[in-house]
Amino acid sequence: MTDQRYQIVGIGNAIVDVLTQCDDHFLDHMGIEKGIMQLVERERAELLYAAMRERVEAPGGSVGNTVAGAAALGAATAFIGRVRDDALGRGYAEGLGGSFPNPPVTGGELPTSRSMIFVTPDGERSMNTYLGISAELGPEDVSETVTGAAEVLFLEGYLFDKDKGKEAFLKAARATKAGGGKAGIALSDPFCVNRHRVDFLRLIQSELDYVIGNRLEWCALYETEDLEEALAKARADCPLVVCTRSGEAVVIIAGDERIEVPVRTVVPVDATGAGDQFAAGFLFGLATGRDLATAGRMGCVMAAEVIGHFGARPTGDVQAMFRAEGLL
Repeated sequence: MTDQRYQIVGIGNAIVDVLTQCDDHFLDHMGIEKGIMQLVERERAELLYAAMRERVEAPGGSVGNTVAGAAALGAATAFIGRVRDDALGRGYAEGLGGSFPNPPVTGGELPTSRSMIFVTPDGERSMNTYLGISAELGPEDVSETVTGAAEVLFLEGYLFDKDKGKEAFLKAARATKAGGGKAGIALSDPFCVNRHRVDFLRLIQSELDYVIGNRLEWCALYETEDLEEALAKARADCPLVVCTRSGEAVVIIAGDERIEVPVRTVVPVDATGAGDQFAAGFLFGLATGRDLATAGRMGCVMAAEVIGHFGARPTGDVQAMFRAEGLL
């Protein structure tokens, strides 16, 4: 064990975000389903990449964005993920923000992962993700020295697509809890939840201290259209439940305590990263000992900042924003 402590450690897909603006006609023409994340094969990824104009490239991935947001707030962070030793991979490692303990992988055929994100004028983002090498993350990539030194560990549900990702999560969560930290997960996407419901529930019930998801994800997890029914079941399964609701108050449940944190009305420029940055603010609050209502407010401030501009990460001085709100 090292003397280095991390307030937040994330594990997830190390994906380069490639963003462009387009209209609905372009989505229809290219056969892109609006407003969701869908996985694509390498050939489809190359086709979509070639069709993008005025591309903006940045280190991304859901939990990678969260870790970067927390680092912008001043948290000591680390992110565990796999990138290839190629131009995109080296750029990802250098531009992430916070510590990136895993060196780029040499050899092999799979390139660094990338997500082509098409943003329409209403702020909706349509994500087409080629997982590449990031989906190969396994327990051998998880340093117990790093995860055991985490105050808060945050896992990305998307990595449940392979058994070795699940094994990596178990190893990391147990190391964090053994070191006195809290481990939790983002449900990530309703389609992801539907694919791995049994494994998600087993992990939540036996290994985790908190879970963050949106309305659709929680309903998918418990196979109901009634959010309150889903949250009642979640309360029984997990010590800390967080539910974002797309413009409505965020619900936070811890045992018998229920908190609703109002969100700010912001005209969305780009909804990319809203959930990721909510998690950054909320987990920053959790890691620094704030009460749950304050942590929720921190999450809402971060989400409002990121949807007000193009891209998935904060561009303004978020520490100054927090000071103005009396949060720092």
